[in-house]
Amino acid sequence: MRGRIWLGLWFGAVVLVAQPAVEKPAPLVIHAGRLVDVRAGRVLRDQTIVVENGMITQVGARVTSPPNATTIDLSSSTVLPGLIDAHTHILLQGDVTAADYDEQLLKESIPYRTIRATVAARTALMNGFTSIRDLETEGAMYADVDVKRAIERQIIPGPRIFCSTRAFAPTGMYPLLGYSWELKLPEGVQIVDGVDNIRKAVREQVKYGADWIKYYSDRRYYVKDGVLHSWVNFPDEEARALVEEAHRLGRRVASHAIGSDGIAAALRAGVDSVEHGDGFTDDLLDEMVRKGTYWCPTIFIADYDAKARAETGGPVWLQMRELEEQAFRRGLAKHVKIVFGTDVGGFPWTVNAAKEFSYMVRYGMPPMEAIRSATLAAADLLEQQDKLGAIEAGKAADIVAVHGDPLSDISELERVYFVMKNGVVYKQ
Repeated sequence: MRGRIWLGLWFGAVVLVAQPAVEKPAPLVIHAGRLVDVRAGRVLRDQTIVVENGMITQVGARVTSPPNATTIDLSSSTVLPGLIDAHTHILLQGDVTAADYDEQLLKESIPYRTIRATVAARTALMNGFTSIRDLETEGAMYADVDVKRAIERQIIPGPRIFCSTRAFAPTGMYPLLGYSWELKLPEGVQIVDGVDNIRKAVREQVKYGADWIKYYSDRRYYVKDGVLHSWVNFPDEEARALVEEAHRLGRRVASHAIGSDGIAAALRAGVDSVEHGDGFTDDLLDEMVRKGTYWCPTIFIADYDAKARAETGGPVWLQMRELEEQAFRRGLAKHVKIVFGTDVGGFPWTVNAAKEFSYMVRYGMPPMEAIRSATLAAADLLEQQDKLGAIEAGKAADIVAVHGDPLSDISELERVYFVMKNGVVYKQ
């Protein structure tokens, strides 16, 4: 009788039960024609990667292949670490206008939206994103945690997900807004007011599976004296309490902060990442560097949404698009810690989120740095630097490949044709 034997009780009798021996997956040997070494910032030729039990065990020009290994030939390709999108919304399918957003919350049930989220998760993986930080469910409660668990249990394909669940805003400062007071409508976030309520709400989100905590620092954007300003949502006392409680429970905090006022408030509160950040000034960027705070700029969506939002009553969005480019260029010059994030879900999942790379390069980031922002830097943001972000021995076998050279044409990353996550090939 092969396998492990264990004793079980069945109506008082001792029963011997044979469990089948678990077969280890065969080792894999990947031959890479060009390997992007993101740590050294160079491309290596004719490298071999050995994968065993979902982990990278050897990398180099001369390695010893394990017996009975399966060979994957990527000798005509450029091989990179699995990409990380640090700002996604799998429970949202595009909200260019307020009407797009309202329709999803009013006409689609949470189960229906979760079904659509499983498709979004698969899309992310097929596009080469083996890990994502999903920054709130937009009214779909804790459905992101359910999708994450389904992926971890191999029920559905998808990336490794770091969830932030519901996000926070105060009363009256986040959609749905503008409807009759007689109607009880869904909330796009968890509404919190007051220090005690905020601390309890943070604990609740952690209880139900939040890996990150997100809150909305600002709203109502306007330009004055060439600077993008905003209305701040939380008093400093409340924002600090939110961050303190999250940190006490071992969770990092992401803050939606677009205008300079919202960014300043988020930095005073001690957040770990600023999302969007169109209104960065030189002083605020300097403060980011001093504090070591990460910036996730989400450039592409600003361009994607600008025209439609301007036409539906928000002309400032056209100015915001230009101001973000200026802020991004200044942030590069000051060496702010920039991580790749797209806000996909804010634009439809049918659009490849890897378009963000081209905008980063167009705005002055060298292609290797753009790749690093979605590998090493994003892994560091997620506190997964020991497991993710590079093709190195001891790290998870998250590997993607493209046919061309992304260092000469960054748009190659929109055409990922090979995807491996944890040593499992999902696309080839």
